[in-house]
Amino acid sequence: MATILLPLAEGFEEVEAVSLIDVLRRAGIDVRVAHMDGEDDGDLVLGANGITIKADTSIANVSEEDFDMILLPGGWDGTYILAENETVQGLLKEFQAKGKMIGSICAAAFALKAAGVLGNDYTCYPAAAEEVNHPGYREDQAVVTDGNVMTSRGPGTALCFGLEIVKHFSGQETYQAVKDGMLLGFCD
Repeated sequence: MATILLPLAEGFEEVEAVSLIDVLRRAGIDVRVAHMDGEDDGDLVLGANGITIKADTSIANVSEEDFDMILLPGGWDGTYILAENETVQGLLKEFQAKGKMIGSICAAAFALKAAGVLGNDYTCYPAAAEEVNHPGYREDQAVVTDGNVMTSRGPGTALCFGLEIVKHFSGQETYQAVKDGMLLGFCD
């Protein structure tokens, strides 16, 4: 079973984080949510729209060795924190160096670019593309995979993005079962 690290910083986009966590866990993928503050486990992280999520651990307690993928949700406030956090930036570089999967949705492509790991082809929230300012932006695709980097556009594409990650780690059969069970026929 794959294990995915999902760092949350204050101001994250709730729809993206919750949708990704939900779809991946339905497929039996272990998702661990890490907060940015201190070393305490179980801290609460406030999202962009006032929704709070309880993290499993602190980013300070995380080792790249324990994960198959690092996956960043968007939301500008959270994205700026992820782009400036030395631990997150270091983890992104470690994942890239080892060829492990890296993912981002919405504005979080900015944090990938800050680490120097954003693929040649990518997608992100349309308004964020200007600030990401990186060639290879694909505005017409909900999910783009470029080598070991997967990106998606925003809240409305989060479920389909989760399914693509499921397909990558768990195969077509699990992908189809989760897709059918969630009535996600529009994710093709």
